[in-house]
Amino acid sequence: MSVRQVGESIDMMENKASGRLAGKRVLITGTAGGQGAAAQQLFAEQGARVVGCDVQPGAAEATAEALRDKGYDVWGCDLDLTDPDAAGAWVEEGVERLGGLDVLYNNAAGFGFSQFSSMTLELWRHVMSVELDIIFHTTSPAWKYLCDGGGSLINTASYSALRGIGPLGQVAHSAAKGAIVSMSRSLAVEGAEFGVRVNSISPGFVASPSTDAAVDDAGRAWQLSNALIQRPGTGDDIAYLAVYLAADESSWVTGQNLSVDGGSTAGWRDDKETRRIVDLYAGS
Repeated sequence: MSVRQVGESIDMMENKASGRLAGKRVLITGTAGGQGAAAQQLFAEQGARVVGCDVQPGAAEATAEALRDKGYDVWGCDLDLTDPDAAGAWVEEGVERLGGLDVLYNNAAGFGFSQFSSMTLELWRHVMSVELDIIFHTTSPAWKYLCDGGGSLINTASYSALRGIGPLGQVAHSAAKGAIVSMSRSLAVEGAEFGVRVNSISPGFVASPSTDAAVDDAGRAWQLSNALIQRPGTGDDIAYLAVYLAADESSWVTGQNLSVDGGSTAGWRDDKETRRIVDLYAGS
């Protein structure tokens, strides 16, 4: 073993013993790539033990195995979250493997977009299934474990829950994500007695395989043109907030929806128009 490898091994052991999530027992959905894989890695590096899942066959275990090879306690399972029985079994098996549960991070989501004028009931129900129902399918069986000693529930919403984005046909998507924000707030109220904190994260436009599949280059450029920070988000941008919400550092934070969106919900940015207005008033 080289000096560098020895150093990396020592750093890894120190992170496990003293990381921000040291000893936390965590379930994360959608860990095959994107935001979920980024969160899984960051949680593990901060000392958490993690069980992940994904609908893509073998993909969750592949990302988990790569982290296990580095000495982290991470496991992955194949799971279709739209199946409530399978989701419940994953929670039970994960809790058994971990010896309890401190954090459930509902990261996974599907998608479906259409202008309302052409939206079918089939598509509407599909979006509710893959974006809203799946939150219930994992949270319902996990709730009793979170209430046993307290814990943190983190749900993924979207900035689409906070502002309309007409060109993208997001009525169903916005409805589902808005419901997640409201659901999280109500769960925070019910869980307070038992020491359970519940918060939601509303990402803006994040570069990932799922967004690349759903939004073309023109749509991507249009969304970013309105953001205050004009770059797409990354998985790490979201994962760092999730770590904070999972950690004891956020022990006084519950019932909140936190946006990580490059400022998209704060206001519009148009540098050219701003300069035009400035020049117009400067000359008056």
